[in-house]
Amino acid sequence: MPKRREFSPEYKAKLVIEVLREEATMSEIASRENVSLNQLSNWKREFMENSSRAFSRSRDEKSITRQVEELQEQEKNYQAKVGQLTLENDFLKSVYKKLSGHDWETRTSGKK
Repeated sequence: MPKRREFSPEYKAKLVIEVLREEATMSEIASRENVSLNQLSNWKREFMENSSRAFSRSRDEKSITRQVEELQEQEKNYQAKVGQLTLENDFLKSVYKKLSGHDWETRTSGKK
């Protein structure tokens, strides 16, 4: 059984645009490109039904974009908090060393 041919979205769009420009009839384009007239008609219909997507984003896309932006902001806040806590920890270690005369890492690792 022969394998079905698969056409890229770019190829389909190229043919549909050619049909819309009326550079040749649909029959001529289908014949020249060795695709069925019915298939070319389906591509044209699908293209026309989805053409508004080129100019507007769906609610789902907007929602996902908003969620990504919120997560990026949250990550930025977490990174800032980690930086702040690291500075505070380093400061406290240095104060401990000055007051006790011992290095914090040496003291906590059991080494003397």
